Amino acid sequence: MKVNKNSDRLGEEAIIPLLLKLSIPAIIGMAVQALYNVVDSIYIGHLSTEALSALSLAFPIQMVLIAVGVGTGVGANSLISRLLGRGEGHKANNVAEHVVFTAIIYGIITAIIGIFFADDLIRIFTSSPNLIDMGTRYIRIIMIGSVAMFVPMIFNNILRGEGNTFIPMLTMLIGAVINMILDPLMIFGIGFFPSFGVEGAAYATVISRIISGTFITRIILSDKNQIQLKLEDFNFDLGIIKELYQVGFPAMVMQILASIMMAGMNVIVASYDTTAIAVVGIYFRLQSFVFMPVFGLGQGFMPIVGYNYGHNNPKRMKKTIISGMSIGFIFTMVGFIIFQLFPEGLIRLFNGNQELLEIGSTALRRISLAFPVIGISLIGATTFQSIGKGFPSLLLALLRQIVLLLPVMYWLGELYGLSALWFAFPVAEGVSFIILVFWLVSTLKDYFAKMREDNVGEMVNVSNNS
Repeated sequence: MKVNKNSDRLGEEAIIPLLLKLSIPAIIGMAVQALYNVVDSIYIGHLSTEALSALSLAFPIQMVLIAVGVGTGVGANSLISRLLGRGEGHKANNVAEHVVFTAIIYGIITAIIGIFFADDLIRIFTSSPNLIDMGTRYIRIIMIGSVAMFVPMIFNNILRGEGNTFIPMLTMLIGAVINMILDPLMIFGIGFFPSFGVEGAAYATVISRIISGTFITRIILSDKNQIQLKLEDFNFDLGIIKELYQVGFPAMVMQILASIMMAGMNVIVASYDTTAIAVVGIYFRLQSFVFMPVFGLGQGFMPIVGYNYGHNNPKRMKKTIISGMSIGFIFTMVGFIIFQLFPEGLIRLFNGNQELLEIGSTALRRISLAFPVIGISLIGATTFQSIGKGFPSLLLALLRQIVLLLPVMYWLGELYGLSALWFAFPVAEGVSFIILVFWLVSTLKDYFAKMREDNVGEMVNVSNNS
């Protein structure tokens, strides 16, 4: 196996410079990805508020697909970094080989579902014939081309597991920039392109992902990485799949919970005003500007914590966790300030409809009250994943997004109306944040105490042997 210094630096370089070095490429890539999501919706919003609502109804389905990719990718990132920390490079290569085939299988299954059941999926969320028609036309194309989404999303995490965040950033940049260029051309029919409407946004997404997926595939199959793929020697090992999804499955379910949360929100707000469905879609796209940088930070954070966990270095883990949470807090505080000061301007980017502006401005101000604690919570969840404990992250996500958020939202709406139900966000985030802090501190205390005992034991053995 070709050896490089990527994993060594995870245990040796100064933490904050290393964290920034690993995170900034992922932050840039995800920020551009967030920009694409917003630009995509802005163009659709200029077709009509109804078209924007149709995309909002399709978005939970897209989030399920993203959940599959994110869960598999997070599992690969965490497992590969821990294996490299323990010096098990051959097994890390084997994990990457399993991940490659998994991405292809997911893409094939999703395409089949999209061909035969896309309209049934949209009908779950609405009975409006027009919304069903637009939503189905959009999501069917996305699902048929889903292998082009799974490949770059999952393959990027193979490289992140060895501490390479630059190439994943470049992959995301390529996809997002091409997507933003193609969007207006294919939605409105500029130049020699026909006007596809909402379908144009889907075509632009699939084409851009095919190009970025081709790029990352060539990189993954080269011999310049620490992880070396030998696909011709691949032998399926169920044990590796189990290890992969010990962290990956909870991460996947966490993302699926976000899809259920958004679908539930759409159902709740639709009973008050169909324009509020568009507001939900706008919020989730705008929040990506706030949360994507934190997710990018987590991509650099995870291999450092995972490596030093595998390398039994609790002191370095502590410093990384404190640094990561501090930076995450700064990111979401900036988002809080922007959402509080400029909510109407943010909504107006999508559509100037007066009702949309009124409902949307109130929603953004009240939802963003939760932002100050979310940055810390996200890094806390990533800490659990980094040390191979996906269950706490899953349980906290279930508590925050389903158990607390949707019932509180429904209850506030019933008692005080549409304008009050947005307060459910800060209530749910605040309660889950308190639980996360106690759970994470307890888990880390137990781990650090065990490390101290092991170190003392080793010193006693060395002394006795002398």
